[in-house]
Amino acid sequence: MPLIISASPHSNSRFNTPFLMRQVIIALLPATFACVFFSKYHALFLIANCITSAVLTEIIILKIRKKPIVANDFSAVVTGLLLALILPPTTTWYAAWLGSIFAIFIGKHLFGGIGFNIFNPALLGRAFLMAAYPKMLTTYIQPFSVDTISGATPLALKKFSHIATPTLKLFLGNVSGSLGETSAICLIVGGLYLLIRKIADWRIPLSLLSTIIFISAITYIFKPETGSVFFHLFSGGLLLGAFFMATDPVTTPVTKTGRYVFGVGCAMLIMVIRYFPGLPEGVMYSILFMNALVPLINKYTRPKRFA
Repeated sequence: MPLIISASPHSNSRFNTPFLMRQVIIALLPATFACVFFSKYHALFLIANCITSAVLTEIIILKIRKKPIVANDFSAVVTGLLLALILPPTTTWYAAWLGSIFAIFIGKHLFGGIGFNIFNPALLGRAFLMAAYPKMLTTYIQPFSVDTISGATPLALKKFSHIATPTLKLFLGNVSGSLGETSAICLIVGGLYLLIRKIADWRIPLSLLSTIIFISAITYIFKPETGSVFFHLFSGGLLLGAFFMATDPVTTPVTKTGRYVFGVGCAMLIMVIRYFPGLPEGVMYSILFMNALVPLINKYTRPKRFA
């Protein structure tokens, strides 16, 4: 019998990269349909721009690097779709292209390509656009509007004007904000799909959302004007970040304990930014900051050897 020698891993699994990326796209479909329903052609235009520019950038860089171009690898599609969902509906075409190019080139391939990136590429692309076009990234439209009518997000209204948005509107998505902030119920459905199919690890969403509930509940008792538990859960990009970005297996800890630490750390930073600085939202910055701490978290949560 011949002896076969090969590099690890030695077992085959259907959970390869194309399969995982397709499952993430399926999980994002409810939120995608919701943002198209609320933002009309703004959403379609932005999503098409981000996905197209992300895929083209991926192909060009792979050609330059003389790497094989895998047609069914949907990682660039996922990056483009996630970037579109965390941008305002009125983001211009050139900003969408710049953000996608930055996300794929700097956030992904500069570190060596898929599986080697330190930061979530979509969040890094948005951080770049936030620095380059701060006014554009903080200008939103009212739901069902086809004009660039500025509408403050629920978090901005609460923090700066002390106006509370009804929970039902947050739950259904009839509020101003980035594309992916439009419907909490759609994000919950997509997140549960990822958890049930075991595409995403449940430890990070559980620890992140539980910490948000705990902090917001305690704070609400002493300062009701800060917002209720449901307000903080359903507003902003919390659900999108908790289910689809904080669970990215490449940029999150590999240890079970480390994933709890990662989720708690993200939640604490989110609530600190929501309560104290001049920014109404902190999901993007909190996840990127915790991404940078992942090597340290892995080091100190590594299980002890028994042999």
